[in-house]
Amino acid sequence: MKISELRDKSLEELTQLLDEKQLDAFRIRMAKATGQLGNTHEVRVNRRAIAQLQTLINEKQRGDS
Repeated sequence: MKISELRDKSLEELTQLLDEKQLDAFRIRMAKATGQLGNTHEVRVNRRAIAQLQTLINEKQRGDS
C-alpha cells in the first residue's frame, strides 16, 4: 500500500493495519526459523511497512499532518 493511501486512513485503521503487519512479521520470522520461508525479501518489506505505519500513527497522534 502506498504511503499516500495510508495517510488518508484514520488512526484506528492504521493501528489495525499495524497489528496485522506485526502478526505477519511473527509468522514470517517463524517460517524463516523453520526453513519454510522461500522469499526472504518478505522480512525486509514487512519491517519497512511496520516502520511506515508507526511513523504515520505518531504523526497523527502529534497532529503533524
